[in-house]
Amino acid sequence: MKVRSVLTNEAWVDIKEDPDATTPDPGASNVRRVLASAVQSQHLAILAGLGTSLCVIKDGQRLAPTMPDLLKKAKERFAEIDKSAKMDVGHHWADFEKMANLPPNCLDLEYIMSRATIAAGFLADAEAKRIQTYLAEAEEVIRTAVDFMADEVDLTVHESFLRRVARRSARRSRTKLFTTNYDLCFEMAARRSGFVVIDGFAFGNDARFDSAQFSYDVVRRSVSEERSDYVENLLHLHKLHGSVDWERLDGKSFIAKRPGTLKPLLIYPRSDKYELAFSQPYIEMMGIFQSFIRVPSTTLLVIGFGFNDKHVAEPILAAIRGNLGLDIVVISPDLQTTSAPGGNNYLGELLQLADGGDGRIALIAGTFEEILRFIPDVVSETELERHNQRLRNLGKTNV
Repeated sequence: MKVRSVLTNEAWVDIKEDPDATTPDPGASNVRRVLASAVQSQHLAILAGLGTSLCVIKDGQRLAPTMPDLLKKAKERFAEIDKSAKMDVGHHWADFEKMANLPPNCLDLEYIMSRATIAAGFLADAEAKRIQTYLAEAEEVIRTAVDFMADEVDLTVHESFLRRVARRSARRSRTKLFTTNYDLCFEMAARRSGFVVIDGFAFGNDARFDSAQFSYDVVRRSVSEERSDYVENLLHLHKLHGSVDWERLDGKSFIAKRPGTLKPLLIYPRSDKYELAFSQPYIEMMGIFQSFIRVPSTTLLVIGFGFNDKHVAEPILAAIRGNLGLDIVVISPDLQTTSAPGGNNYLGELLQLADGGDGRIALIAGTFEEILRFIPDVVSETELERHNQRLRNLGKTNV
């Protein structure tokens, strides 16, 4: 792990923790200071990308797929269909590459799907139908791969993270968690930890999306007292690219929450995702994101997001330029490489600002699970949380 900020003299500083050291490590102290300031800010926004799901392991296997994983699965899917001959047209990957006019051995799934989408608009009807069939199969591969959540999946890291960042004083605004992930890691972790999640869907069985839900809050009222208290464990969740349990019902104008749906409402990795991001329901959450990071005394904590989505990265850089009250902490394991010249332009600009003396910006090269121990737990554990943990421990075998 390494950190770079206005205090590191334009260099990446190693983060070390030696229990036998007689003096505190400067890198670790810097990270603790930055993250403590973040969780105690008046307004806290979190932008979570794929990196927050890569720590989810079951039976020694990582469950969340990366882009190379999805590309591999798509190629395997085409081979399976071609072998079984379930369709009238062949599904050879080489044929797909040729029809979409792809460069040889292309490894970028988003580029591949983008080129295929564009090609379908120019090809003859028969060829366009074939390439649309390819795209439909690739989308099904993605839907299946990201729907990996189950009761037995361990989400200890996510649960611990939420307890540190989403349990806040009533004097501060609620934590707003924005994510580009399709999976249900944060929802499941919140449920297990006893958190109330406001995600734009009304409470109840027939949950429909209504953006007005984001302006609601939850209070606790006692039968014996007239006073009402805000519940401690609550966060706002905004899924910028959709979710595996969202569905737009046929013939209906509303969006419903349907766990296990075979037609989830997702923005797939291709060039038209920028256009789709400004349609319903995504535009509501993007609007909240852009407005919130313009509010003074706000900290934006970016974890596992590579700044490759222009429609998300551009508002962040615009807010950094225009809102002097915005602090930003970016956490990703490959930051040292991606922020260097020739890497990601947005990260490079943040690095340049930090090196130029902008104390609002800190870059931490580390994984989601690595930085967890540096985030302070500033609000004490509630009795309800302790009670929920005792209930969860019931039936577990003592070792």
